[in-house]
Amino acid sequence: MTALTRLRLKDFRNYESLSLDLDGRHVCLFGSNGAGKTNLLEAISQLGPGRGLRSASLSELTRHGAEGGWTVSANLDDRRIGVGLETDGGSAKRVIRIDGAPSQAGDLAELVRIVWLTPAMDSIFRGGASDRRRFFDRQVMAHIPSHGTAAARYERAMRERNALLERGHVDPAWADAIETRMAEAGAELAINRASVLESLQAAVDARPEGYFPKGDLSLEGEAETSAAAGEDFKTIFESLTETYRSMRRRDAAAGRTLTGPHRSDLKVIHRPTGMVAGDASTGQQKALLIGLILASATALAGDGGGPAPLLLLDEAAAHLDANRRAALFDELSALPGQSWLTGTERFLFDAFGDRAQHIEVDAGGAAILA
Repeated sequence: MTALTRLRLKDFRNYESLSLDLDGRHVCLFGSNGAGKTNLLEAISQLGPGRGLRSASLSELTRHGAEGGWTVSANLDDRRIGVGLETDGGSAKRVIRIDGAPSQAGDLAELVRIVWLTPAMDSIFRGGASDRRRFFDRQVMAHIPSHGTAAARYERAMRERNALLERGHVDPAWADAIETRMAEAGAELAINRASVLESLQAAVDARPEGYFPKGDLSLEGEAETSAAAGEDFKTIFESLTETYRSMRRRDAAAGRTLTGPHRSDLKVIHRPTGMVAGDASTGQQKALLIGLILASATALAGDGGGPAPLLLLDEAAAHLDANRRAALFDELSALPGQSWLTGTERFLFDAFGDRAQHIEVDAGGAAILA
């Protein structure tokens, strides 16, 4: 099983220092609110590519009062990984080391894949399209790490186009160049999303019927619809290019780009009832969301393209009854990646039994109990 067997923190969030030696089982963290359980999950999320569980800036992660930056290091199976913020003369940068050697974010993506669920995600079905799009893009990045780079390229080009539109007079040659970059990145985003949606839906369909209902997934967006229909990169690129060119006058009036992959939406149907997920009850939405995360982890574990993912589940068991908690722990135990869970009380994890280590977290410290 892909697992962390050692975790070290220095000056990360509320931890001046922390050292955990683990035996490879799943990990259940319990303790009072504010003790630092979520901070531990966030530290682990820094071991993968991207900005981590809370999307915080690097400087926000530094412990209040610490003079320098922070470090998170871990043993992942037989590899040593270190990530941190180094400060030098007022400048700060993220540093990555693998087995002691300087490395890049792309190297991390080859070793670590992480899927997480936080209480903030509970509202994605009731929220706007941007909430669902961010949630789904996080799943896509776990499958295709370069998706994050493509998204950054698209956002940069779109900001340039929006700035041009706001001026009122659009130079056609300048706009053409910017829109070409937008269309290139946008086509890549659409193809990535359609590919991962297919894998995720297959994993959802393959899951047994149980306490976490299945959902029917689709993407609302012209580029994604074309990608799902099998259109190639060139066709989607040309379609996006033409869309941006033909919509310049309308977009100039609005002062922003109104069409493109940045407006796409993930649609989820609660299969047992046929309802749009946003119309389901709070309990149904929570169970559906957990089912999607389990399916995402299953799809990653079975794609053959990398290591099994680590799962970070923050307060996932808090609002589940005893039967659903037991079902969740059984499904996690069937996956080939280690899971880390948090909760305020130890009894929440009783059904895990000896399949997990239980760690009490108390005001920036932690003690392994079993």
